[in-house]
Amino acid sequence: MKQIFDLKEWPDAQAVECEGDVEGIASSIIVCKTDDGYAAYLNVCPHAGRRLDWAPGQFLVSAEKLLVCAAHGASFEMAKGECLAGPCRGESLLPVPIRVEGDYIYLEE
Repeated sequence: MKQIFDLKEWPDAQAVECEGDVEGIASSIIVCKTDDGYAAYLNVCPHAGRRLDWAPGQFLVSAEKLLVCAAHGASFEMAKGECLAGPCRGESLLPVPIRVEGDYIYLEE
């Protein structure tokens, strides 16, 4: 397991970007704070294969707490990664397995 985030450093945001190797490839990972804990996904919109952030590590979150793709407005439920509105409705973000232990988030291998 590789540590990817220290929860003591969590900013006032619903989602943060972390870097980690996913299946041997250096990847941008979105970690979302949910009602039940945390969920992580590759930072790739299934609609066009672009990053979701509007600036590096800066994510749009709607009033309904949906993660919004800055390029095309697709809106994703943060706990499950499912697109609820926009051009890729019904598709999902690719989940990244993580584990929370104490104050740290680890990337599972």
